[in-house]
Amino acid sequence: MIVWVLAIAIMSPSAVMLHVREEKNYRVRFNSQEKTSPVYWCREDWPSQEMRRIYTTVLFANIYLAPLSLIVVMYGRIGISLFKRKVPHTGKQNQEQWQVVSKKKQKVIKMLLTVALLFILSWLPLWTLMMLSDYVDLSPNELQVINIYIYPFAHWLAFCNSSVNPIIYGFFNENFRRGFQDAFHLQLCQKRGKSKEAYTLRAKNTMVINTSHLSAQESTIKNPHEEIVLCRISAEKPLQELMMEELGEITSSNEM
Repeated sequence: MIVWVLAIAIMSPSAVMLHVREEKNYRVRFNSQEKTSPVYWCREDWPSQEMRRIYTTVLFANIYLAPLSLIVVMYGRIGISLFKRKVPHTGKQNQEQWQVVSKKKQKVIKMLLTVALLFILSWLPLWTLMMLSDYVDLSPNELQVINIYIYPFAHWLAFCNSSVNPIIYGFFNENFRRGFQDAFHLQLCQKRGKSKEAYTLRAKNTMVINTSHLSAQESTIKNPHEEIVLCRISAEKPLQELMMEELGEITSSNEM
């Protein structure tokens, strides 16, 4: 709730200053008609350039610098705590556990670095263009090239960062992949079996089995004939814990 209130508050000046203006130097002409239509732009109309610069600087500090600082500080602390956490590796079993934990630590640290770098690279072009537009005197041709060609790509790159993060988490974290697969499988089961029944289609006849008669450990319906299972009940084991908790459990058990 606090995040939504802050987001609305920080973007409300932009909503107030946005106005639709007609472009005086350009008009649109359709090939099938000889008539021309005016071109309209939705732009921020500030009373002075100084106020526009101040607002752009505030946005830059709150939307880019503040999240980047939090990412660097928090991810840095996580990486340091993982690096300092030690696992005894004197025996053969402890040696194998130490190698497993070391690989998991490396994956987590690589994931954190990748997320931080992608955030920096994704949002940097957009904010560079915004700061250049307000603080540098650009020619009309330069502004036209930026607004038509570069700004759309910079906006796409910045917003694409939010959709890339789940892919990164799934690539580096096995628990995240398993949780996503289980959640996706549960969604499919709910859509296909609204009446909470599992349907098994055979070549000659159809058999309907109610899920209430199945035990929690049954994941498939076994019979000697060929069948197609539309919805499978899977309750073999609970989801594994997060990577951080898993590392902590291994370390604490070895220290004991």
